[in-house]
Amino acid sequence: MSALRGALGFLTRLPVGGDEAAWEAFRRTPVAITLVGYVVGAVAALPLLVPLPVPSAAALYLITIVLLTGVTHADGLADLGDAAAVHGGVDTARRREVLKDSQTGVGGALAVALALVTLGLGALGMAGTRPQIAFGVALAVEVGAKSGMALLVCTGDAIHEGLGSALSEHATPTALLPVAIATLPALVLGNAMGSGYAGPVAALLSPIAVAWLVGQWAAGALGGISGDVLGAANELGRIAGVHAGVIVWTLW
Repeated sequence: MSALRGALGFLTRLPVGGDEAAWEAFRRTPVAITLVGYVVGAVAALPLLVPLPVPSAAALYLITIVLLTGVTHADGLADLGDAAAVHGGVDTARRREVLKDSQTGVGGALAVALALVTLGLGALGMAGTRPQIAFGVALAVEVGAKSGMALLVCTGDAIHEGLGSALSEHATPTALLPVAIATLPALVLGNAMGSGYAGPVAALLSPIAVAWLVGQWAAGALGGISGDVLGAANELGRIAGVHAGVIVWTLW
């Protein structure tokens, strides 16, 4: 519980407290990242249960995510977008320098804009399904996005001192077993709410796959992971999960 409280205090804006003991427990317990996904997913999905017009429900879903999690992850996506936009014969050191630059360039602005638009379109698709199904998919999406972050923490090497190193310092691939087990209730709940297993499975696994791809790119382009890489993986994973969940449920 201390690890979960530390994770909620760091990964959300919920006033749960973030003392040193909770932080230490959190950074030594990768599964706590996955558990945060249940809280974020359940709260963010609440507007999808309200009988509102589809555009309004989708807008409230986006607003709730921002209010609940803040802009830290989006800032990471912006920084990674700037680093990715550097092209030509550029070495790893140059990309790291761009990554650390507090100024947002065209690459970062474009990445955040595209992310917002694509997530909004996916939210429209979720809001257009039956409320219970939309809730199950939205929950699985957040659990998957946070599990993708846990995957990078447990398998990646940090490129500098910071969030990435703090979380990965004590994490090993064996810590992924509790993470995998912790994702199962999201699938069971999604099925119980009427969507079957296909939609929630796609919504859960797609963000994890995206996180792995982001990690592979970061390893080659940056030399490893950082807090920005984790944040970008979360944002991109959420987008992939929303669209995958809606597509699979619609076509299955």
